[in-house]
Amino acid sequence: MTEKDTGLPTPETRHKRKEAFIFMGGAFGIIFLIWLIYYLIFGQFEIYTDDAYVSGNLVTLMSQVSGTVIQINADDTDFVHQGQTIIKLNPHDTTIAFKRARAALAQTVRQTRQWYDNAYQAEATVTLRHANLIKSQLDLKRRVGLVGERAISREELQHYQTALQAAEAQYKIALHQSIAAVSLVNHTHLYTHPAVKRAIQDFKIAYLNLQRTTIVAPVTGYIAKRSVQVGQNIAVNTPMLAIVPLDAVWVDANYKESQLSHLRIGQPVTLSADAYDDVTYHGKVVGLNAGTGAAFALLPPQNATGNWIKIVQRLPVRISLDPDELKKNPLEIGLSMRVTVNARHHNGKQLATISPSQPVYETNVYAHQLADANKLIHHILHANAEDVSFKES
Repeated sequence: MTEKDTGLPTPETRHKRKEAFIFMGGAFGIIFLIWLIYYLIFGQFEIYTDDAYVSGNLVTLMSQVSGTVIQINADDTDFVHQGQTIIKLNPHDTTIAFKRARAALAQTVRQTRQWYDNAYQAEATVTLRHANLIKSQLDLKRRVGLVGERAISREELQHYQTALQAAEAQYKIALHQSIAAVSLVNHTHLYTHPAVKRAIQDFKIAYLNLQRTTIVAPVTGYIAKRSVQVGQNIAVNTPMLAIVPLDAVWVDANYKESQLSHLRIGQPVTLSADAYDDVTYHGKVVGLNAGTGAAFALLPPQNATGNWIKIVQRLPVRISLDPDELKKNPLEIGLSMRVTVNARHHNGKQLATISPSQPVYETNVYAHQLADANKLIHHILHANAEDVSFKES
């Protein structure tokens, strides 16, 4: 009789089932053993999260002067190089202010040069008045003894006395005028005189304002969030657009507070992006944030209430990425990432203890803005005055 006839499994069927159960049990045992070995060697040291996102610098381009937009050279998604002209403002007002400052500098140099000439003239006048005073004193001294001998009249002697008093008064006036003239230029040089230096600073400000009507990209990156329009009259510090340098992005992985005990700075990290199917990124832990996202929120949660429920907090962990891998497969800001930190070695520090020794991020597009201005100032100074200085004698 067959199994179909009796409803019971035959010995052969039971044997096959037993072999199948043994095979499946062995397969599951091998799989479990493999998993256990992997966990003991690797898995227990891997700290995973999928609550991670790409972050980066968002360089907001603002106007440093007010004006009307007359030209826009880049739009959203465009790639721009550092120093490339992005926006131009109407330069007419700043050009007029620059020419006025240039004329004011030239006039100030000429006026200051006149002050030096007045100081020299005032000192010469003091010397002349002093000589006249000595002459009047000697003339009077010689004629005082002649009155008794009736060689001169008393009226003539009185004239010499009056001349001496006038010489003394003229000397005092000249001395005070010299002090006033010298006080304007004493211990100074024409090119470092306070009036000239102030005019030079006003000239530099006018020059910078003229240069700032041409707005350049401070960094290399991609245009985003453009809000400025041609013909728009913008004020100082008006946000116009943003530039995102995608060659220097990082990942902020939000780990649960229960996963932080073995996270340390410098640990290797393996990452994958939802935007790429078969791409693996590598990086390392840069540091742990100083507070959770809830603590830095605009309205932090208030837990001192009667119906409080504990919620597991997450702490942002910053992870740097390999620049070469970013060049091959760029990551845009905000993309989701899956992050696995290898915490096998957890003897390092969780928080940084050394201050940065170099700038975190910088641009040099504004470093030479005044180079041509200094050349113009040098030309204006030499065109309107000789090289003079004043020293009190």
